[in-house]
Order: sequence, then structure tokens, then C-alpha cells
Amino acid sequence: MTERRTRALRRWSIPAVGLLLWACTAVQADVPETISRVKPSVVIVGTFNATSSPRFSLRGSGFVVGDGNLAITNAHVIPDGAQVEVDSKLVVQVRVETKGSAGQSELLMRQASVIEVDKLHDLALLQFDGAPVPKLTLRDSDTVREGQSIAFTGFPIGGALGFSAVTHRGIVSSITPIALPSASAQQLNARNIASLRSGSFNIFQLDATAYPGNSGGPMFDAETGEVLGVINMVFVKGTKESALTNPTGISYAIPSKYVFQLLHRQKTE
Repeated sequence: MTERRTRALRRWSIPAVGLLLWACTAVQADVPETISRVKPSVVIVGTFNATSSPRFSLRGSGFVVGDGNLAITNAHVIPDGAQVEVDSKLVVQVRVETKGSAGQSELLMRQASVIEVDKLHDLALLQFDGAPVPKLTLRDSDTVREGQSIAFTGFPIGGALGFSAVTHRGIVSSITPIALPSASAQQLNARNIASLRSGSFNIFQLDATAYPGNSGGPMFDAETGEVLGVINMVFVKGTKESALTNPTGISYAIPSKYVFQLLHRQKTE
């Protein structure tokens, strides 16, 4: 290589590297802004009983959609009849700004009711009382690609870390069927069989760790905040990892296309 070509490459390579570093920094800088927009729309889902101790029991996370009084969560987060104590109510807790205190917020409890449960995709649509809460924007999950940067926000470990929303980042490591044919009959369980009969569907496998309590929270585009899926920590693992002696720490999410279908059935899009 001639000296002239070497000098020319140096003149072009330095600006190019600088532009690349600037672009990466700009993307990173957008993430805190994205999180600040998403967090007010993430809710705690649980039950409340005035005579119990503790009175509130956290069951999972959810996020606001539709008109601001609707929330999406996992179906398994909603207690069935056998799990509900006498006088217990299904509630969501939403975080709202404190009047007269800029930058301050407080959790408010709202009574909720179940509008529809989609057991096949482990989704539930709730309606809650009170003033509307900022909603999140859904994006078609068919646009998701493996390797795409994502984040998810929720309330992990049953509130042991406090009732403050926690955000994790990662990538979509795989788009994979929720149920795979087992190698032997001994590896089949009732949930696995039911899923195979109903028809397998694709879910997102994530290169990030979610915890109990994250179930029902939004998985979203790390740059735009648009919801691409719903974190799932129980239903998917019970199906996909049924053959494993020691289940992995892999996290999963139900694609948002099934949230669209749920909302469309209720004509709330």
C-alpha cells in the first residue's frame, strides 16, 4: 500500500470511528428516556384483603393499554376461585405523580375486574377503576428479529426489592415454538400435551433474566418503548422446559400479536 493511500485511509477512518461511537452513545442515551416513559404505565397486579396480614399480596406485573383503564397481564397471574380468600379483591397498583410535588409519585390501589382470559396464550385483560393512566403503544411482534435489543420492566421477586419498577435489558436470543415434541412419553405432562393439541405457537426466548413477579410485564423495544411481548415466567417454562430436571434461568415472552387479538375481540384497539 502506498503512503498516499495510507494517509487517505487514515483521514476517512478517524471520522468513521467517531461517527460509530456517536451513534452507539446516542442509542444508549435514549434508553433512560425510554424507561422513564414506560414506567408510569407498568402496574402491580395482586389481591387485597383488609383483614389479612399482609393486606396486599403481589401476584405479578401488568401494563396499561387501550383507554388508560385497561391492563394486560398473564392469565396465571389472576387467582382462580380456589386461591381467592373470602373478602379478597383483585386490584392493581398504579404510580401517579403526587400533587404539588414535582418529580414525586405514589402508589394508588385500584379495584380491578377480569374482562377476558386467553388461556392458550396465557394472557388476561383487566379493567380498573379511577382516572386513566398513561398507556403503552403496542407494535406488531411479527417485526421482531433475533438479536434485537429489548428491555422489560416489572416488579420482580414478589416485592422483596420494594414496590419500585425494575428494568432489565437484553436481546431476543431466539424465536422458538412454545412446545416441542418430547423424546419420550415420560417427558410429557398435562400442560405439554394440551399445548401440542391446541397448536404450538412461537414465543420469544430472551438473553436476560426475569424473576417471579416479572410475569405479565411488558417486553419492549429498548429505543422506542413500543411493546413487543409479555414476560412469562411460569406458563412457558412449564411447557417448554417440562423435560428438564433442572429448569434453566432462561426468560420468555408471549408475542404482542396475541395481545392485539385479545384487544380486537373486545373492540378496544
